[in-house]
Parts: sequence; structure tokens; C-alpha cells
Amino acid sequence: MQENFPKSWSTLLQSEFDKTYFKELTKFVSSEYKNHQCFPKQEDIFAAFDFCSFEDVKVVIIGQDPYHGENQANGLCFSVKDGIKHPPSLINIFKEITTDLGVEYPRSGNLEKWAKQGVLLLNATLTVRAHEAGSHQKKGWETFTDAIIKQISNQKSNVVFLLWGGFAKKKSKLIDKNKHSILESGHPSPLSANRGYWFGNQHFSMTNEILKSKQKTKIEW
Repeated sequence: MQENFPKSWSTLLQSEFDKTYFKELTKFVSSEYKNHQCFPKQEDIFAAFDFCSFEDVKVVIIGQDPYHGENQANGLCFSVKDGIKHPPSLINIFKEITTDLGVEYPRSGNLEKWAKQGVLLLNATLTVRAHEAGSHQKKGWETFTDAIIKQISNQKSNVVFLLWGGFAKKKSKLIDKNKHSILESGHPSPLSANRGYWFGNQHFSMTNEILKSKQKTKIEW
């Protein structure tokens, strides 16, 4: 799989590619895509890194699993392809943005425009079998994406990490809090949001204020 990994990241992660777990992960993913319908498309597995180079990373949003429905997953966490109905979590993300920033609710759920501005939209697990949520968890992806978070923490400074929900919050231990900013809230899924743990977190305006204070260009959410 590493041959499809963008060059701006591959040098940084070469040591991971050489490890036994990644070689086993590669075999597993290859077999899954050969014998089952899986998402996202193989060419989109590393889309988060294709659209956001290591040098450009300013913000990291951590998701858990790709969408497992037809034509949804596009390799960016929480994002769907143009023209696809917005999933509930994405709807709540957009609702928070409209109230936080006073902007219109977007038509497209494709978050490529965020990625191109330096937002790494990182799922902890990068693939999934169709209609089987969590089916590719604990196969090695989490080890790999944890290594990515550590490298960002170690090699960069003043990155804003958005940790939504209990799963993402556990990743805080991988981040140097003296060098980076961490914003935490409940998950945007309806279960969490409707209990009052999501709406009103103002993470999007807060992120831009942090970036501004570090002389970085704000994100057009």
C-alpha cells in the first residue's frame, strides 16, 4: 500500500512501512478488497494525505471509521462525496458551523476544501467492509494512524487538534500539549449531540482564533 502513499508523508513514515504489523495490514486489506466490497475505493484510502500534505497541516480532526454505506466514504473523516445525502454526524457538524460562524448550511458534504486548507481529516481506521461497521478495526490501522499523530506532534508545532467524543479524546495522550492546542467536545452523532455534548462547542471559531494568534491563515469552514 505504501506505493500509493503521498511523498510528503512517506519519508516520515518509512519506518512504519517496514514493520511487521504494516505488512500484515497490507495483506489483510488486499484480501478484503479482493474478496469483499469495501470502502472507500482503493484509490481513496489515503485521500486525507493526498489533499493535505504534511507541510500544510494546521488542524487535525480525528474520526473513527469510514462510512460503510454505498458511495459515502471518500477517504476523509466525516466527509461524503458530492451529491450524497449528508449523514447525521455531518449534519450536526454543519449545523454547529452555521450557528458558530453565521454562514449558510453547505450543499455538498465533501470536505476536500477543508483538507486543501491544511485540515487533516484522519480516521483511525482507514478502510471498512461494506455495511459492516468496525469490520477493519484492530487489524493494524490504529497503530499506523497513532504513529501519524505522534509524528505530527513531534515534528510540527502549533497544530490544533479537534477531539470529538470518547474515542478521539483518548488520542490526546499522543499529543504534546506544550506545543499544540487541543479542543475537546462530545461527538457530533445524534446520540451525543442531542444530550447537549456537541452543539455550542464553537470549535470552528475557536480554531480560527488560535490559528490567527499563531499568525496562520484561518480555515474557511
